[in-house]
Amino acid sequence: MTKLIPAVLLSGLFSVSALAAPVSYKIDPTHTNVIASWSHFGFSNPTAAINGAEGTIIYDKESPEDSKVDVSVSIASMDTFVAKLTEEFMEESWFNEAKFPKATFKSTDVEVTGDKTMEVTGDLTIKGVTKEVTLDVTLNGAGVHPMTQKQAVGFDAKTTIKRSDFGIDTYVPNVSDEVTLRITAEAQAAK
Repeated sequence: MTKLIPAVLLSGLFSVSALAAPVSYKIDPTHTNVIASWSHFGFSNPTAAINGAEGTIIYDKESPEDSKVDVSVSIASMDTFVAKLTEEFMEESWFNEAKFPKATFKSTDVEVTGDKTMEVTGDLTIKGVTKEVTLDVTLNGAGVHPMTQKQAVGFDAKTTIKRSDFGIDTYVPNVSDEVTLRITAEAQAAK
């Protein structure tokens, strides 16, 4: 589920700044979240929100393939909107938040696929297990943020993961193994 959280950092890859040097962007945790959704016995598609993203994007406008994304999210920030289920997700058989309090994403490759789209591949780590994932990213906007007067970027991203790949297989297949992650994010230049 936290894959989506790494995508948040990708927003810095779309800077329209005229600067030629690499620019460092910081994720804005108050305007960034990951929504995870799954099938519950084929009857409904519940969701969980994951907040509190932290991270940095180093963006090189001249060589975007050299850009880097490094983000983490707090498992304790997850909210399933059902108190008992949220509490269960923190337990050892699910995310084991006490032992693995963060999920992380570190990019390894960026491929431009269109005027406002990219595929960002990287290493997603959940519950101590690392797997390669690819995020489909769409640029929402880039420019000077009207409130802070800093360069800013915003994007949406999406991917699907198998939770069993990360050692989270409780109730599979009745509760789907596949989890869709949707991310929306803002990031601002660090300076």
